[in-house]
Amino acid sequence: MMLPRRICCLFLLLTVVSCGPATAAEKPPVAKRPPNILLIMIDDLGWSDLHCQGNKRLDTPHLDRLATQGMRFTDAYAAAPVCSPTRAAILTGQSPARIGLTNHISNRKFLPGNPKVLPAETLMYLPLEQVTIAERLKKAGYRTAMLGKWHLAGMPRREGRGLVEFYPEKQGFDINLGGCAHGGPPTFFDPYKIHTLPNRRKGEYLPYRLADEAIKLMSKKDDKPFFLALWNYTVHWPMEAPKELITKYKSRIGYGVKDARYAAMIEAMDKSMGQIFSALDRLKLADNTLVIFTSDNGGFSGVADNRPLRSGKGFLYEGGIRVPMIVRWPGVVKPGTLCKVPVVSTDLPVTIAAAVGLPAETKLPLDGESLLPLLRQSGKLKRDALFFHYPNYAWHRSNRLGSAIRQGPHKLIEYFDDGTVELYNVEDDLPETKNLASSQPELAARLTKRLHAWRAATGAKLPTPVKKK
Repeated sequence: MMLPRRICCLFLLLTVVSCGPATAAEKPPVAKRPPNILLIMIDDLGWSDLHCQGNKRLDTPHLDRLATQGMRFTDAYAAAPVCSPTRAAILTGQSPARIGLTNHISNRKFLPGNPKVLPAETLMYLPLEQVTIAERLKKAGYRTAMLGKWHLAGMPRREGRGLVEFYPEKQGFDINLGGCAHGGPPTFFDPYKIHTLPNRRKGEYLPYRLADEAIKLMSKKDDKPFFLALWNYTVHWPMEAPKELITKYKSRIGYGVKDARYAAMIEAMDKSMGQIFSALDRLKLADNTLVIFTSDNGGFSGVADNRPLRSGKGFLYEGGIRVPMIVRWPGVVKPGTLCKVPVVSTDLPVTIAAAVGLPAETKLPLDGESLLPLLRQSGKLKRDALFFHYPNYAWHRSNRLGSAIRQGPHKLIEYFDDGTVELYNVEDDLPETKNLASSQPELAARLTKRLHAWRAATGAKLPTPVKKK
């Protein structure tokens, strides 16, 4: 049975610990050969969508085990509340605001009735001048592969073709299986109608197919380490899963499980992860493989129960941007540790570069920071705040355009339609129920000023007011 919201929140707060004291500057760990990198990003997986995250109605044994073997981050954030901007950030280490790609790429225009502001301009692809972590690792001698969802190559057309000149192959990946302009697959069962993923067995479930392809790539014997970006299409719409799992979760509807199909997709995803982790053990690769598991944004509220967080995908509340994140790196990350330091997906490419000993990227400014001090429990991060910018309407058109800052326990959201702000203490008030803006005006003003300075520094594009007739 799921715990009540208040008890669940208390449980999470009581079990979170610090990542360690500050010491000398970080150094990449010494290894016989550079570590393999397995970067797993699940599509639309909410913060509450794992058993180890407190959801007792869901069965995710393989990811729960991963958490016991590594570090679980309680305050991890996606760079944006929708997918494409986060994907750009996780490749480049730049914030979506700086890149200029702030909304999910679509061939539709999202505009509510009688809007007060018009959305900011946003790119429809990841520019080739951006330096991706795949390009850097490939230059350093890595085999690089992209499996699954890309969604950074223009507007989807027939079979998701979009703009092929912005496909993964043009951004540092040797192999691309499934990456194109699709935001979600036409179906999760073969034939998938994804032109970059050849059909294999009719009726085969897509997460299992991608796990099998990942194992094949990891099994290749050569002297090169691998960088494998497994960016699964699941648990995105359409809601499709093996029938036996859907039947299982029909009896578990309640706090934590809103839709049996969605819950079934989560367990099937976990099963595919188990296949991959078992293969790493069998191939004797686990001890020298850095595994990072996360999501691109919060869960879609239409099917996900994001409680105790407020709202979901497409919103700047915690339910839209706080995500699960687990990191396993044997010999570096102490098993079974929790970290409550706020981190963001923009940090991941910077962390990966530091982990393999690459020099800091200097061609373009970085917004992410290496998490090695936290992973090694050897120091603190230099920054003291995270920033978010979503000046666009999501597909549901019900969100308010705005920006946000998280500094310490506090989070402030500023809205562009009327300039109002909301201030929350997300450590004491995880569901964001108590707006402190009026009771703590000085803090609200200070955070607003800093948010404005960050937007100016990154060149963030802003919405435009609707001209009154």
